[in-house]
Amino acid sequence: MLVKEVMKTDIQLISPLAKLREALKLMQEKNIRFLVTQKLNPNDTYGIITYTDILKAIVAEEGDIDLLNVYDIYTKPALFIFEDVDIKYAARMMINFKIKRVLVVGNNELKGVIEMDDIIENLMKDIFG
Repeated sequence: MLVKEVMKTDIQLISPLAKLREALKLMQEKNIRFLVTQKLNPNDTYGIITYTDILKAIVAEEGDIDLLNVYDIYTKPALFIFEDVDIKYAARMMINFKIKRVLVVGNNELKGVIEMDDIIENLMKDIFG
């Protein structure tokens, strides 16, 4: 099975220049645990900001998140995999890097995201029908 057959395509983007509070609000409104940062130019790359990143920042700043922007704490470049790759390689990447999700790219553009939960759900369907 290919990554593009399992990935989610509904991705929330945010500017890396946005305030951290804005990112948290968007995550809360959409009930999601991560955001992908927009490219600032055609030669730029995508970044990702997760709950884990935000929690680390809150602890480091002792709760004062108003001083932070997304670019202060996000991961850039975000790890990605191509859409036409077997999902076993996405799973291997997640295990090797100890992450829960990988961005999916095709033609140098963001196509979606594949998460560990997506792979497990697919595996369960194959096993249990």
